[in-house]
Amino acid sequence: MKQLLMWLVAGLLCASARAEVIETPVKLPDNLGSGYLYVNDDYDTPGQAVIVVHEWWGLNDYARSRARMLAEKGYVSLAVDMYGNGKVATHPKDAKAFMDAAMAEPDLMNARFDAARKLLLKQQQVNPKQIYAIGYCFGGGIVLQQARRGLDLAGVASFHGSLGTDHPAGPGDIKARILAAVGQDDPTIPADQVRGFVAEMLNAGVDVQLLSFPGVKHAFTNPKADELGKRFSLPLAYDAHADQASWAALLAFIGPRKR
Repeated sequence: MKQLLMWLVAGLLCASARAEVIETPVKLPDNLGSGYLYVNDDYDTPGQAVIVVHEWWGLNDYARSRARMLAEKGYVSLAVDMYGNGKVATHPKDAKAFMDAAMAEPDLMNARFDAARKLLLKQQQVNPKQIYAIGYCFGGGIVLQQARRGLDLAGVASFHGSLGTDHPAGPGDIKARILAAVGQDDPTIPADQVRGFVAEMLNAGVDVQLLSFPGVKHAFTNPKADELGKRFSLPLAYDAHADQASWAALLAFIGPRKR
C-alpha cells in the first residue's frame, strides 16, 4: 500500500509538472498572422522569452514541440507562423513553394517577426532585454536575418539553417549574440558558406558560437528526418548526438530561468 501511494504521488507530481505549460493559440498584432504561445505558470518573475521559427514545412507539430520544450524550462516561447496563412506542407514541392513565396516578401516577413516580438513584450513574464529567437532550416536563416537587421535581441540561434546573405553585416550592425549549429555533411550549407559566415561575424564584432558536427546531414534535430529523407530522396538524417549537444548549447546560451 505504501509503495502504491508513492507511485500515485509521483504520478500526480508528473502530471502537475506537465500541466504547468499552457499552450494558447494567438493572433499577431496588426493582423500579421498567428502562432502558439507557451507559458510556464510556475515562473512569476520576468525572464527570458524565445521566438521559434519553423522549418520550410511550416508551423507544424515539430516546431511547436520545440517551443513547448523551452516552456518546460521556464521560458516564455512563441512558435510563430512565418507563412502567415496556417499552411503546413507534407511534400517538399509544397514546402519549397511556401518558402519561396515567403522569401519573395522579405518586408512582410520582417513585419511578422516584429509583431511576434511585440506580442512577447506584452507578456508579464517576459523581460524586454531577454528576448531570443531560434529557427530550424528555413527558420534558422530567418532569425539570422533578424539579427543582421540590428534588432534588439539578446541572442539568436540557428539550427541547420542557411548562413549566407546578400547583405553581410558590418561592424556594430548586430546587437545579438549568435549561436549556429550545422552538419558538415549538409549540402545545403557548404563549407565555403560556413567560412563566409564566420568571417562576416568576426568582422562585425559579434559574440558568435559555431557548432559543426562531422558526418551530420541536414535537419539533424528533427526525429522524423530519416523518414522524410528516405521518402523524398533528400539529404536529411536525424542525429541524436548533434541534436542533444546543440540543444544543451542552446540552454546554456540562453541561461537558466530564475523563478
